Order: sequence, then structure tokens, then C-alpha cells
Amino acid sequence: MNLLHLATFLILISSGFCGVKDLITHYETNSKVLDPKGTQSEVTQSLQEDTVTNDLIPEGEEDEDYLDFDKIFENDYDIDIIDATETKGSETEQGNLYELFHSKTRVQRLNIINANFGFNLYRAIKDSTNSSENILLAPVGISIAMATITLGAKEKTLSQVLSTLGFQDFINASSKYEIPTIHDVFRKLTHRLFRRNFGYTLRSVNDLYVQKDFSIREDFKNNMKNFYFAEAQSADFGDKAFIAKANQRISKLTKGLVKEALVDVEPSLLMLIVNCIYFKGTWENKFPLEFTQNMNFRLNEKEVVKVPMMKTKGNFLVAVDRDLDCEVLQLPYVGNISMLIALPHKLSGMKNLEKQLTPQVVERWQKVMMNRTREIYLPRFNLDKNYNLKGDLINMGLEDLFKHGDLSGISEDDINIGQFQHQGTITVNEEGTQAAAVTTVRFMPLSTQARLIVDRPFLFFIYEHRTNCLIFMGRVANPAKS
Repeated sequence: MNLLHLATFLILISSGFCGVKDLITHYETNSKVLDPKGTQSEVTQSLQEDTVTNDLIPEGEEDEDYLDFDKIFENDYDIDIIDATETKGSETEQGNLYELFHSKTRVQRLNIINANFGFNLYRAIKDSTNSSENILLAPVGISIAMATITLGAKEKTLSQVLSTLGFQDFINASSKYEIPTIHDVFRKLTHRLFRRNFGYTLRSVNDLYVQKDFSIREDFKNNMKNFYFAEAQSADFGDKAFIAKANQRISKLTKGLVKEALVDVEPSLLMLIVNCIYFKGTWENKFPLEFTQNMNFRLNEKEVVKVPMMKTKGNFLVAVDRDLDCEVLQLPYVGNISMLIALPHKLSGMKNLEKQLTPQVVERWQKVMMNRTREIYLPRFNLDKNYNLKGDLINMGLEDLFKHGDLSGISEDDINIGQFQHQGTITVNEEGTQAAAVTTVRFMPLSTQARLIVDRPFLFFIYEHRTNCLIFMGRVANPAKS
């Protein structure tokens, strides 16, 4: 059985989307790019965002990779379609996910599905991770990578992917939805999400490398290019020079946050899919550096560490979830994007919060939040995580994909996926972030509390609000560790 290597390298912090060119032109300084329809276009704009972290690669150097999605989609802009949702009879104890679909666009519906998968994957990782460890995921990037595999998966393997990722639930939501609808919506999500001039920087890049003597089907190659802007390029995975150049590209796209993404690559590798996501946002209410001071952060009932605690004051959306026994705070970035923080009242409350986390819960938080003047204390933190998600995804139902799956839509050869790597980094400091049965819930506004101190383990979520896209999420159990 030959190996297909699927890797997702997901990082928080910048903007734009990148098409994939011939291998040689990846590393040249020309300003030509191939758009999804195969035409050449000159890209002359440059990124001028403020730099949050001084040791990163300066912005603007990778503008040859930027695609102008307004031009690409100028005759294909129907992403705000709202289709009728089919009536579903079954309900889980958390409620029916389809209830969230009403009055939502196709893009928003798919992002609800992506978030639901992201929460389930988080729980799978959490179950195999010590409670004292931090966690970092970019759900939308993982969903994008898995969606590319469905272009070539067949029979039971395809069915498992559609079910585990929730894509089948999306298809079942309307008689107008089919498997190609998923790819079309991901393509249009790119247009809405990975663009410039929103006040923050968000970049996603898909690369497709194919061993020089390995043949892939034309349909798969064309669909990767048309839907995910990844043009197949020849590679030699046994050549150290190629690995070095690929790592240089990833480092450049992630502003130096991921420097050695590809290590111990098997020369027998046949294909490599890489997805990079980079985000950088600036707080609407910055945390003045002079107010940062070392304060206690409670790790558990017995341990405390000193961490740099940032401080700011302003009007913020806040709420208290009495059922989940946690406080919820929304910290907006410049642009229509924000970080949502869920802080259990008790150190022992994290387990229940993690167990009950669903898209329904997050939507209810956002609906009941009220604007209040608050003094906010938030620890400065930097997370750097690298996971091989193969075991977690198998446990979630993708057994065939990694063992004896039908990937005949990719190649005539007998192949499987040997690894699914997910690597992420996030930096949160005073300037911002660089780097993703119906129950009755009782909520109370934070009407009497004037100060919110995040001095114990918490969950965070970075949402883009126009598309309902969960870009990053994680757990900060110890901000003194990465």
C-alpha cells in the first residue's frame, strides 16, 4: 500500500489567499499568479498592516501569492443564497443542529457544520491530552483539508468522511444540496473570508505536491485547482533541497511562525497536501503596555504561576451562563472578527464546559450578550502546537481513510493516507493576536460585576462574524507554557 501524506499546517495571523504555481515559480520573486480559471494577472498591491511581533518576516513580501477574489467571483456571486431547510425529526440532547440553519446562507450553514466538527475534534484531542496542557486548533483549515480528500474518496471511505465531518448533514439540509455544493461553498467562503481591507489580516494557502513519477487523475487535479486554488506541481520528496524550499515557503506564508513544518519526510511519499492559515488582528480596545503586570494564574486547586497579565477598560459584550457556570466575554478586533472567551467560575468547571460545547451554545451566548463597561485582565500567551490527528480521526469514524480506503478518485494506484499533521501557533499580546434535545439555558448579564479577571484556565474562539466562521479555538490551561 502506497502512502498519501495529508498535512495541514495552520497558523494564526495575516491576510489573502494564495494560488499554487509550478514548483520553481513558488520560490521566484515574480508577481504573476494563476487564478482558478487559468489566466495570468498582475498583483501590485502590498500589505501594509502594522506588525504585532517584531521578529517575524515583514509583510508585503508574499504579495505575488495574493488572488483578487473580487475579480474571480465578479460573475459568480451567489453565496448569500438561503435555501429552505428540510424538517428533521430526530434531536440530540443538545438540540437539533438544523435549528441554526434558518435564515442562514449556505456559507454560514457550512461554517456551523465546520464548527460542530471542530468541537468534536477538540473533545477527541482533549481526551488524550493532560488537563494541564494547552490546546490549539484551526477548525476551518482542517475542514478544508478534509474536503479536498472528498474530491477523490469513493464508496464507504467517502461516506465515512461525509458523516464524520458533518458534510452529510449539510447535504441533507436541503434538496438543492449535493456533494459538489460543498466544494462550491468552500470556494465561495474563500471569497468572503480571505480578503484584504477588513482591518485584520487573514490568509489561507493550499499547496498540492505530487511525486514526479506518480500520476493523479485529471479530474482530481482540476477540481483541486478550481475549488481550492491548489495547482498540482511535481516534487521529489527524497530531495533535501525540495524539503528546504517547501519549508521556506511555509515559513514565509506564516510570517516565520512555522519554520520547520516538514521534517522526517519519507522519500516514498507520493503526494502532499498542505493548508496554511495565518491570522493577525489588532484589538479595538488595546491593552496599554504600561498596565501589564505579573499576577497569579491558578492552574488548579494547589498550583499558581505568575504570568504577565494585560489590562484594559472599555465597553464589551458579556454574559453569564448559569447552566454551564461560566462567564463569557467577547473581545473585538478591528474588523468584523473577535475572540470569544469562556471562563468557568470554578476550576473544576472546565470538564463540563468542554463536554457541553456546541454551535447551539455559542450562538445562545452571542444572542444574550449585553454591552457593559468592564475592566478586563487577560494573560498574555503564546501557543505552539503540533498534532498528528490520524489517531483522533480514526477514533471519530475515519478508519477506512487511513487504513484501506478507496481513494481511486485521486489515482489508479492503491494508496492511503499515512499522516494528517496539524500545526498551529498563536500569539496574544497587548496589540492583538497573531496567528481559528433542545435545552433551556438560563443566562444573566454581568450587571453588577465591574471587573473580569481571566486568572484560571479558559477556552477561546476566534470567529469571523459575517460568515459565522470559527477560525481558531483552544484551551489555555497554563499561559506560561506554549
